[in-house]
Amino acid sequence: MPKVVGLVGGSGTGKSHRASIVAIAQGCDAIIDDGLLIREGKILAGESAKRASSKIEAVRRAIFLDPDAAREVKEALLQSNPQSILILGTSRSMVERICETLFLPRPDVWIDIESLADPHEIQLAREIRTTYGRHVIPAPTVEVRKTFSGYMVDPLHFILRKGHDPEEDVVVEKSVVRPTWSYLGKFTVADTVVAAIAAHAAELVPGIMAVRRTVVETWKMGVTIELDVTVAYGAHIPSLLEEGRQRIVEMVEHMTALNVVNATLVAKRVVMPRQRPLARAPAGRTGRG
Repeated sequence: MPKVVGLVGGSGTGKSHRASIVAIAQGCDAIIDDGLLIREGKILAGESAKRASSKIEAVRRAIFLDPDAAREVKEALLQSNPQSILILGTSRSMVERICETLFLPRPDVWIDIESLADPHEIQLAREIRTTYGRHVIPAPTVEVRKTFSGYMVDPLHFILRKGHDPEEDVVVEKSVVRPTWSYLGKFTVADTVVAAIAAHAAELVPGIMAVRRTVVETWKMGVTIELDVTVAYGAHIPSLLEEGRQRIVEMVEHMTALNVVNATLVAKRVVMPRQRPLARAPAGRTGRG
């Protein structure tokens, strides 16, 4: 059975912000925080409480009341076989309940947030949570965006110094998100807007003469985008389409915060560079999954 370390503190006191530091200091190779199992910067299983539509639902996810979610995390724990796990909770009873649900032993070590942060730091963390609705997830942004498509996700880097030798320093990345149940509200991006951004991005690539059709489909994990394009005669079409695909992914993700699951460009027509291409059709059909 793995060693378990419990990190306890009230909501908004900075537990997730310090989770990576505590995990490294305690030799934990996995973290359970707000319904997610995270190991070596990867989200292995679970559904984040920060995606919940209400605070009640957030609590349910955090303590794995959903049998399917609990089973998924238990299976991931068996497969990944961590040697030591850091579990975050607002109280010792919450951490112990998570351990019971996931068939884990009770913590060998307890750490209170007050032992890691002074009252001023805790108060500042609470003000940031209350004023800006920002929450930290102890995982890299590239990983978090896969499950937080459409959320504002910002990276947060810091260097953990383990000794006097700079080569021993560890670079840690966390992510800052704003959950849907924040009273500050939420935003959505229409498929037609995504289609327009994708078409504009493609037409910025020299050699792509026009976009003839755009199809956007929205899924839980993000969006898929398919474009039919007109290309210039003489261009190396595979390279041209790949450049267009990369530019679409970069622009859509930068402008909308959506995760682009897949972007596909198909060359449907070839024209001479001086030939006037057909006018681009409207954004085309869109669909939702």
